[in-house]
Amino acid sequence: MNPISKDDIRYKEAEKRVKKIKNFYVFAFVYFAVNIFILIMNYRQLKPGETIWHLKYFSLPLFWGIGLIGYAINVFVPGAILGRNWEEKKIKKLMEEEKAAQNKYNK
Repeated sequence: MNPISKDDIRYKEAEKRVKKIKNFYVFAFVYFAVNIFILIMNYRQLKPGETIWHLKYFSLPLFWGIGLIGYAINVFVPGAILGRNWEEKKIKKLMEEEKAAQNKYNK
């Protein structure tokens, strides 16, 4: 097995991917911890006969959860939202536009 150099592009890409996955797990933990805390606090403040199954109690977890799902898709299915190699294509396009503008300016 060949040793992997930290200067290798594949190593750097894998390192960035691992950081994204780690950040997702932290984000998911915070999501669950905060929402469980909020739901418990809301439950404790219920009046007699009032039920917790109301949209006002679940709107934060619902919309934050949609964001969490989007983030999960971005992390675990790379290229699903903006396509594969989108960043590289965008960088090349911007560099070509800048080069064309520079050439136009120099004329």
